[in-house]
Amino acid sequence: MTVFQPHIAGPEPVRPDGHADADSLPDAHLLRAAPPDAGSESSGLVQLHESIAALLASRGQWRQAYQHLRSALDLVYADQDEPPQVPEQFRREVDRLRREHAEAREQSLRDSLTASYNRRYLDQRLVTLVTEQGDARNGLAVALVDLDWFKQVNDTYGHLVGDQVLRRVVELLQDGLRDGAFCARYGGEEFVLVLPGVDAVTAVAAAEAARARVERHHWSTIAAGLRVTVSIGLAHEPPAAEPPARPPLGAEQQLLRADSLLYTAKQSGRNAVAYRDNGRVRLAGPAAGRRAIAEPRAVGYF
Repeated sequence: MTVFQPHIAGPEPVRPDGHADADSLPDAHLLRAAPPDAGSESSGLVQLHESIAALLASRGQWRQAYQHLRSALDLVYADQDEPPQVPEQFRREVDRLRREHAEAREQSLRDSLTASYNRRYLDQRLVTLVTEQGDARNGLAVALVDLDWFKQVNDTYGHLVGDQVLRRVVELLQDGLRDGAFCARYGGEEFVLVLPGVDAVTAVAAAEAARARVERHHWSTIAAGLRVTVSIGLAHEPPAAEPPARPPLGAEQQLLRADSLLYTAKQSGRNAVAYRDNGRVRLAGPAAGRRAIAEPRAVGYF
């Protein structure tokens, strides 16, 4: 790495993508222009901070790299009466790096095909929401959504149409979600709707509305004769303070409950929302008149 000493000057290295490298950030200009360092110990610390900054920048850890550059700059100007003025160019570069970091993180949490959140985000966020349940005034709902007969869609219309269907289903599932709620791809043609801060009635209504949107969509705009429906298993966990007292339910148990109810929806004729009401399994909406097939025993049920 280029060591930022006052007596060193030269062309600034640039990354292949055209952006400034860690040791070409505008902090380097300030360090090169700084007065000579009076002590070798301070000079060694400056070099150490610069080396750490370069390593962090190579890993994409821009904020930490910036902090080490600032520490190096502070050491160089430790004996000065006035702090150095940070150039506007430097501020713009830092803002750009922050945006790139935020965009890279967001992309790492998104499914590449559907742009919904991915399993990584689901696992992280659901654990957080379950932990917060102790202080929540309303419950937490987890709906596991599965496309009915999706293999037949791929076999009949091809995988390109199947991909279009998956993207459109995500759009329909996300339509009208309340603040804090989100959709994540669970795997294959399965998705999860997470609805924090809702009571049981609201959760059932939201899941049934999502099912109906998918059923009523004009799928023929994608392929003639195409029809798509979904089955949903909805697990709702009331606030921890609500009686009767029960042991806390983990994120995995929430998903197991939803998966068990999804099985019931499938076995009860598909294109339905299955949920529990006072211990009994029920079907929502038009499917309410069907006889719900008993669900398999799932971890966490009482």
